[in-house]
Amino acid sequence: MSRKFRYFLIYTFLTIAAFVSVFPFFWMIVGSTNTSVEILKGKLTFGREFVNNFKNLWDNYNLGKVLWNSVKISIFVVLLSIVVSSMAGYGFEMYSSKSRNRVYSAFLLTMMIPFAALMVPLFRLMNFFNLIDSHWGVILPMIPSVFLVFFFRQNFSQYPKEIIMAARVDGANELQIFFSIVLPSMKSAYAAAAIYAFMTSWNAYLWPLVIIQSEENKTLVLMISNLASGYTPDFGAVMMAVVIATLPMLIVFFSLQRYFVQGVLGSVKQ
Repeated sequence: MSRKFRYFLIYTFLTIAAFVSVFPFFWMIVGSTNTSVEILKGKLTFGREFVNNFKNLWDNYNLGKVLWNSVKISIFVVLLSIVVSSMAGYGFEMYSSKSRNRVYSAFLLTMMIPFAALMVPLFRLMNFFNLIDSHWGVILPMIPSVFLVFFFRQNFSQYPKEIIMAARVDGANELQIFFSIVLPSMKSAYAAAAIYAFMTSWNAYLWPLVIIQSEENKTLVLMISNLASGYTPDFGAVMMAVVIATLPMLIVFFSLQRYFVQGVLGSVKQ
């Protein structure tokens, strides 16, 4: 096989793969500008219903309230999860004990437990604290993340221990060391963790579906599910809602992309 022919096959495969990856986004954006009938007919050109679809969502489906619910839940989950997980990862890496690795291994094994097995105990726990149909009932179970603890520990393993020892000698307590020295120097790791936590909370469906029961507390993902599962779904509104749901993830990822790559490289570099 000649070199030119090999490159031809490679670029052909990459072109097909790129098309398959990009086409759903193109179809989503085009669909948000068309009516439901035009979408069902397979129209792949831009229409004139973009404003009408947006007004339909805003007026008939309380888009502003639903969007704010998703934003609020995601902000709290991101902030609390990266703080809790980073402190746990820092503790596992910086403090030595005979049982540290055993506890950490057992901790990692919990990743093998499917969420479906935890739903009933979590639901009963939220019911005990009277958090059913509240945003805190969604937020609290999403704060602890085994993966983020593992991720932060891997990053902290690259952090110079001499700096921490020097800070202790200078009289700094552990909280001062963590928040004033360690945290500011690990921006890339925190950015990568923030992207992961945001995408996880923003796209959460099963747990909010179980906890949230009223229309006023529903998230954007639940609203899209309701729109798409009706007997006569308005596909124009569905596509518009999907576009709106996709935009925040793209903004967060591309704004933190440089730090995300650095943070991921730091977590796997040993």
